Amino acid sequence: MKKAIVVIGIGEMGSVFARAFLRIGHPVYPVTRDADMQRAAKEINDPEMIVVAVAEGDLQNVLEKLPDNWRQHTVLLQNELLPRDWSAHNLIDPTIISVWFEKKKGQDYKVLIPSPAFGAKAAILKEALGAIDIPCKVLNNSDELLHELVLKNLYIVTTNVAGLVSGGTVSELWRDHQDLARNIAAEVMDIQEWLTAKSFDRETLIKDMLVAFDGDPEHKCMGRSAPARLQRAIKLADEAGLAVANMRSIQNGL
Repeated sequence: MKKAIVVIGIGEMGSVFARAFLRIGHPVYPVTRDADMQRAAKEINDPEMIVVAVAEGDLQNVLEKLPDNWRQHTVLLQNELLPRDWSAHNLIDPTIISVWFEKKKGQDYKVLIPSPAFGAKAAILKEALGAIDIPCKVLNNSDELLHELVLKNLYIVTTNVAGLVSGGTVSELWRDHQDLARNIAAEVMDIQEWLTAKSFDRETLIKDMLVAFDGDPEHKCMGRSAPARLQRAIKLADEAGLAVANMRSIQNGL
């Protein structure tokens, strides 16, 4: 029998991964919000991987409590994820997947574009997701991973924040409010460069974001989390000493 895979957080996204692992023959051990991770780690002491599928707001708390014998097997998939999020907890080279499919309550998953993954468990992720028809690509190095993480952050924050003004879909945002989208995207990239201490090819990021737009042109810009994403972005800009005038103007208008 194949090794067990632990999924921490059995919500909409965690359930998709659990289904994928079961499809390729891995037993899945779910860890819910109220479960004792230390006790679970004694029962599952040699897992194939530990998939942390909690929401981004819960990630730091989970990583702080992650049992020692699980840490080397960790897989992360949160939105707004960057290397500093795992290095703060001394996680060494976790496997990371930038998820480009969505799963809403009462609906099956919907793929936008292939989800890139990097790390020791990336090949298993690709096999498992492929078994349920979700495309995944394995990246070659950490530089490619950083580009993909920044790209996902650019997509999410730009569409959410600009959507507070434009509403509508991502295709409508780019067709009817391109100046707004570009201005917000520039401020998002300012923040990402400060967070990573790296510079990025901004036009390449915009081009790749538009590929994701084309993957689901009817994707809604603004979800329930949009105001919170704007607030987080401005908080980070304050820490970095960045003006982000467009974001602040939107916040003032709410």
